[in-house]
Amino acid sequence: MELKNWLNTIFLYLSYSPILFSKLNIFLNLNFFLIDINKSFISKCRFWLDIMPSNVTPEYLKAEDAYKLAKSPKEKLAALELMLSTIPKHKGTEKMQLQIKRNLSKLKKEVEKEKELKKGGTGGSGATFFVRKEGAAQVALVGLPNSGKSTLLNKLTGKDVEIGNYAFTTVKPIPAMLPYKGIQIQLVDMPGLIEGVSLGKGMGGPLISAIRAVDAILILIDLSVDPVKDLEIILSELEAKGLRINKKVPNIDIEKIPTGGIEIIGENFLVDCTPQDVRKILMEERVHNAIITIKENVTLTDIFEVLDSSLEYKKAIIVGTKGDLPGSREGLEKIQNHVKNFKIIPVSAINNVNIDILPSEIFSILGIIRVYTRSPGGKIDNEAMPMKIDSTALDAAKKVHKTLYKNFKFARVWGDSAKFEGQRVGPEHVLRDGDIIEIHV
Repeated sequence: MELKNWLNTIFLYLSYSPILFSKLNIFLNLNFFLIDINKSFISKCRFWLDIMPSNVTPEYLKAEDAYKLAKSPKEKLAALELMLSTIPKHKGTEKMQLQIKRNLSKLKKEVEKEKELKKGGTGGSGATFFVRKEGAAQVALVGLPNSGKSTLLNKLTGKDVEIGNYAFTTVKPIPAMLPYKGIQIQLVDMPGLIEGVSLGKGMGGPLISAIRAVDAILILIDLSVDPVKDLEIILSELEAKGLRINKKVPNIDIEKIPTGGIEIIGENFLVDCTPQDVRKILMEERVHNAIITIKENVTLTDIFEVLDSSLEYKKAIIVGTKGDLPGSREGLEKIQNHVKNFKIIPVSAINNVNIDILPSEIFSILGIIRVYTRSPGGKIDNEAMPMKIDSTALDAAKKVHKTLYKNFKFARVWGDSAKFEGQRVGPEHVLRDGDIIEIHV
């Protein structure tokens, strides 16, 4: 009896590991007459082995049951999002994850249509967190309640935002301008994000919509509490609403054509899937004729996400706040060991630690350059013109005025992109940050 109870206790822990799980299967095939274990326990083990081929968790199975019992699209959506957040993330569950994501995508469209019908197609009169973009870029300060967003905004911009030692001091987005080397960057202090916001809790949809609209994100984490848990909450909530943070768009081109079926170029880059799997996904997404060019190793999930136009890819850095409080040093070490694709900047607004380096770090994730203009023989404009990285001389002419764009002959450039000061360049010349351009027509 003791052995049976002991095995029953460790069974779930064994089931999380593919290697241990297979060993458990072998164990069940041993000659059981050597030990006194009743058949019901063996049957129970067999049952779990059958229903958990990918080692899913009990939490996942509960969410799956909720999905099967759900009646409305909204209930199904909530269950699917819980399934996606609780399913173990490894190769064995990749196809299951993909199916969940596809169902999520379809249900989201249904729910949105339902909302529009209820509003009569007018957009309704519900709460909105829309903030008009100003300056070179818009950057959101995102964090749990009391993570130090308002304090940091005040410190960086000089704005006097109310600060309180209680949750939801900020109840709507608060914008403020951050000057940086000739340009203005708009920072937006967002209301506190809580667990379940993707399901409509807290500020719900309006908050997520406001975050989706920005150009980049500062994720604020209180280093003195539980930074790893806080970060996981933020990332999982944003992921559930179609935000991909510090992930690049898969290098896949999909060119739709009138006829000819589906042609896949670069099949050797497919990982853990076949061309037939790719064609099946495309057909189910109503892509019947297309040329698919794959330029790097990709999975089925990558294929699906390229097809999902609702996804938003955002750059972000983590700002570890309250570095002056006890436990913050240990918290910093924990989060540094936990994340790989994020830059982490620990700060203390009280002691002014690293506050001065934040503007340049923010600028580095915006994907823009500063270009200064001057008229032929005139003075250099003091205010820089923000442009996307890899912009050309012709792009600059177009941004200044359409007449300069239409009548462009050549330009003279001073700065890092020029071989010498005042170099004469053509329309395709690629500009760099800090360049001065003089356009001739």
